[in-house]
Amino acid sequence: MKDKQNKINRRNFLKTMGTAGVGAAFAGMTDAFASAKAAAGPNEPNVPEKPQEPKLPQVPRRKLGKTGVEVSCLSLGGTLNFLENQIILRKALEWGVSYWDTAFAYAGGNSELGIGKFISKNPQVREKLFIVSKARTKPMAKMDESLQTSLERMNTKYIDLYQFHGVSEPAQLTDELKQWADSAKKRKLIRFFGFSAHKNWAPCLLAAAKLDWIDVIMTGYNFRLMQDAEMQEAVEACYKAGIGLVAMKVMGHGQKVVWKERMTNIETEGDKKLAGHFLQKGFTEGQAKIKVVLQDKRFSSACVMTENVALLTENVAAVLDETKLTQTDMDVFKEYAAASCSGYCAGCANICDSALPDVPYVSDIMRYLMYYNSYGEQDRARTLFAEIPGQVRQRLAKIDYRALEARCPQHLPIGELIAEAASKLA
Repeated sequence: MKDKQNKINRRNFLKTMGTAGVGAAFAGMTDAFASAKAAAGPNEPNVPEKPQEPKLPQVPRRKLGKTGVEVSCLSLGGTLNFLENQIILRKALEWGVSYWDTAFAYAGGNSELGIGKFISKNPQVREKLFIVSKARTKPMAKMDESLQTSLERMNTKYIDLYQFHGVSEPAQLTDELKQWADSAKKRKLIRFFGFSAHKNWAPCLLAAAKLDWIDVIMTGYNFRLMQDAEMQEAVEACYKAGIGLVAMKVMGHGQKVVWKERMTNIETEGDKKLAGHFLQKGFTEGQAKIKVVLQDKRFSSACVMTENVALLTENVAAVLDETKLTQTDMDVFKEYAAASCSGYCAGCANICDSALPDVPYVSDIMRYLMYYNSYGEQDRARTLFAEIPGQVRQRLAKIDYRALEARCPQHLPIGELIAEAASKLA
């Protein structure tokens, strides 16, 4: 009976607490108060000037490693142009989604500028927010420039968590970077420091666990990656070291969308089984993927890209719902991960780079193609692809990838995918 009460599926949640319903309720209350005020007259003391908006349910909070702070267990992924999507910021805060993740380069700077616009109009909310930004520049003087620009864009005197963006190997965690982070903290420009990683997750996490100056790591983690023993070892090492962990790439998107197109959009049996299993339990597939990550209490938050208010509401519903996934649910995820592994790049770039040392961009290209096909971020994918040296891009179609495909743990058809990327992203 309790499970039934706890369950908040998408349809019921949108019906009872959704954006349209809440907005209509606010509008109705405003009209009612305005009418009452007009009828009472200007000297009536008992009629308030405006309604007190009802407080919406707040997403749960978790401790962020050794930082001593608590953050919302759902993070707002900030690759969007927030200058044009202020309503998402407002609605996120109403639900208590106060961990806002952005970066210097996101949306050409418009992600940070949008946050700054929101804070400028609502300065009282700054203390409620946990703002995260990232940059990757050399030398360290350039990091300072990026940080100062981000502070100005976001209209804030400090950033709660600043991260070195896209660490790909332990060698990048240098003493110089540590000294820069210490300096930024002493100047009170940042509160905490860490890094994000898009590949070679396990080696980077294991290396960070041995350091004493990494506060938080944003790493890929989803129902696929949690099946990997080395990844589990790395996550456990960081957790025991007190490093805060934030999961990204939570949906575990791969290249399946492309293959569905070749199959005239016919879903595989595995896709049907996964979606059908969780729909019977009252969850969408996306909600279940968020829940399986957050069921791992070692992670403080799940960072999910949110394109619109409807998706935000659906994600909030997933974390407000108290139903725990069962072992059967976990087994369904495990079986699907194994069956669909050939459509997912696991980010083990060290294998690709050792097999093709002259082309150390294969895992990056897989990620850019995923942005294009699964995230719908065509412009971002093309921009990132264009950053690969021109002489390398020109050679991509001429390389024999068979040796690399033989070593790929996921058995990806790398040659086909590289050709597709070169066609779509050039």
